[in-house]
Amino acid sequence: MTETVIPLLPCRQLDDVLPFYRALGFDVTYRQERPNPYAAVRRGGVELHFFGVPEFDPEQSMGSVVVVVPDTGALHAAFAAGLRAAFGKVPVSGIPRMTRPRRVQGTSGGFVVVDPGGNWVRISRRKEDSGEPDPAEGRLARVIAAAARQADARGDVAAGVKLLETGLARHAAAPPAQRLPALVYLAELRLRAGDRDAAAGLLAEVAALELTEAEREALADDLAAATDLTGRLDP
Repeated sequence: MTETVIPLLPCRQLDDVLPFYRALGFDVTYRQERPNPYAAVRRGGVELHFFGVPEFDPEQSMGSVVVVVPDTGALHAAFAAGLRAAFGKVPVSGIPRMTRPRRVQGTSGGFVVVDPGGNWVRISRRKEDSGEPDPAEGRLARVIAAAARQADARGDVAAGVKLLETGLARHAAAPPAQRLPALVYLAELRLRAGDRDAAAGLLAEVAALELTEAEREALADDLAAATDLTGRLDP
């Protein structure tokens, strides 16, 4: 016999969360409004159920679920494409939001989706590894992993900012290709915290870095993220 576990998560109302999950590629498999609001969604082997509580505050939600997948990058790309198609952008701050895939100190890494109900859907790699960066990537890669543990996994943006700022100052002589991912992540966290001026300054610093063509190719995802973040700064 194969057991099945289905998380049951709160929301203020079903119409807050269902359009969001449809954008992520989930199908709504069940919905009722009476005697109580209740719905179910499914995408492949992932099934989530929701119940509505009109007075519920998503900012206070403690709902959380871990989803283990073989390829976090591919799933993130699919989620991002669906969010852009439905809403014109991938939200990186507030509720809802989605982080980028990153190594996280002490875990196998992944990314987080915070849905409109304030529930954290933690996407993790199936591969068994420590999540620790290769030493060849430089010490700033370890700083990024430590910051991701605080800001992405725990939601403590201030702690993540402090780790990145301290790391960038300590390793000021690091090559531009090693500084760029840390600067882009710090800009993302500053924007998440509502500090647009600080984010703009960091993104200007990113744009001024001198990189070889090979480095630009290797850092394509970070450069694309910087472009996306810059676009969010426009009035």
